[in-house]
Amino acid sequence: MSAVFNFTFVPWFRSVAPYIHMHRGKTFVVGIAGEAIAAGKLPNLAQDLALIQSMGVKVVLVHGFRPQVNEQLKAKGHTPQYSHGMRITDEVALDCAQEAAGQLRYEIEAAFSQGLPNTPMAGATVRVISGNFITARPVGIVNGVDFQHSGLVRKVDIAGITQTLQSGSMVLLSPFGFSPTGEAFNLTMEEVATSVAIALQADKLLFVSEVPGIRLRPGEPEGDDNPIDTELPLDAAEKLLASLPSANEPSDIAFYLQHCVKACKSGVERSHILPFAVDGALLLEVYMHDGIGTMVVDEKLESLREATHEDVGGILQLIEPFENDGTLVKRDRTEIERDVEQYTVIEHDGVIFACAALHAYPEKKTGEMAALTVSPQSQGQGDGEKVLKRIEQRARSKGLESIFVLTTRTMHWFIKRGFVPADLDWLPEERKRAYNWNRASKVLVKKLT
Repeated sequence: MSAVFNFTFVPWFRSVAPYIHMHRGKTFVVGIAGEAIAAGKLPNLAQDLALIQSMGVKVVLVHGFRPQVNEQLKAKGHTPQYSHGMRITDEVALDCAQEAAGQLRYEIEAAFSQGLPNTPMAGATVRVISGNFITARPVGIVNGVDFQHSGLVRKVDIAGITQTLQSGSMVLLSPFGFSPTGEAFNLTMEEVATSVAIALQADKLLFVSEVPGIRLRPGEPEGDDNPIDTELPLDAAEKLLASLPSANEPSDIAFYLQHCVKACKSGVERSHILPFAVDGALLLEVYMHDGIGTMVVDEKLESLREATHEDVGGILQLIEPFENDGTLVKRDRTEIERDVEQYTVIEHDGVIFACAALHAYPEKKTGEMAALTVSPQSQGQGDGEKVLKRIEQRARSKGLESIFVLTTRTMHWFIKRGFVPADLDWLPEERKRAYNWNRASKVLVKKLT
C-alpha cells in the first residue's frame, strides 16, 4: 500500500469517524424527488442509503413520482393539472399515480435486493418494508378549485414505522395515503416526508432534489461568487421564506424551504436540501464537515447568535483561563467592548459556552477568526464547529472569500476542518504589522468559495 494512499486515507477516515459515531442510532427521513429517479440516480442512491444504514442509522425513504405521473398522463393523452402548486388528481391522474407508484416501488425494492454488486455494500442484505403507514384526508375545494383525489396527511402510524425500523429494516413510503374507508389519495412526497419526520421526531429530514440548496443571496446569479449557504439558522430561514413569493414549482426556492422550516419548527433539529446532480450528495452532507447542500438548523435551548454588550462579561470569563495558559492572546475589557458586535456566542441559560470573533479585511476579501473558545464543560459536543460554521456564514454575507486564523496550539483542529497553512506574507498588511513575533503563531487559511 503506497505511502501517499496512507497519507490521504488516514486523515480522511479520522475526519469522518466522529460523524459515523454521532449518527449511529439516529433516525433519518429521506425524501427523493421523482426527478432523481428519472435521471438514473437510483442505483447510486440505493448504494449510499445502504451504506448509511449499515453504519447504524434508521432510514425512512419517501419517493416522489411527479415526472413519472406526468409521463403516464401524456401517454394517455391527458394534460397534468395544477393549482396552488399542487396536482389536481382526477380519476385518470389517480390511475396514473397508482401505476407510477407501483412501478417505482418495484424499481426501488429491486435496487436494494441485488446485493449491490461491485460496490462497497456487495453481499449486504437491505430489507425494505412498505405498508399502509399513512392515513390521509382530501384537500377538498380551495378557492373554488376541487382537488378531487389529492390529499393531505391526516395521521402517521408511528408505532408501525418505529417497530419496522427497530427490526433493522428500511421503511419505504410512496406519496399515497388511505382514508379510514379505504379511499386512496395522491399526496406529495414533500408533505409525506415532512409529516413522517415530525411524527417520529426524526434527527434529520433530507430532501434529495433538483434544487442544489439555498444560495447565499437568493435571486442573484449562481456561481462561485454566490455560493450555497450551507447552514441556515431557523430564524433566518423563516425570514427568508417570508420574503419569497409562494412556491408553485419544485425549482422555486420556497418549495423545499417551506417544508424544512415546518419540520424544524415542529421538533426536527436539522433539515436539508441536497442536489441529486452531485454523486454521493447524501454521504457528503451527512459525513463531511461542510456538507454539499443547505441545512436548516433549529438551535433549540442553546442560542447560537451574535454577541451584544450584555455578553462582554461572559466572554471575558470564558476566555480568561485560556489567556492565562497562553492559548489565547490577552484581550482587555475595553477591546472586547469595542469589538463585541464582531463576536458570535453560544449561550445557554444565560451562560456563554463558546465564542469567536470575525475581524474583516474587505480590501483583501478575507477575515480573521479570533478568540475561538469553547468551555471545558462543553468540549467534544460540537460547539466549536457550530461557531466556526456561523463565522463562515457571516464572512460570506460580507462578501469575503476566505477566513484565516493565527494559532500556536490547535493547528490540527483547524486543518481537519478545511484550513491550510499559509506564509506570513499572505496576511493583510494591517494584520501583518500587528503580528506578535514572540508568539510565532502559525497562519491557517480556509477558502469559502
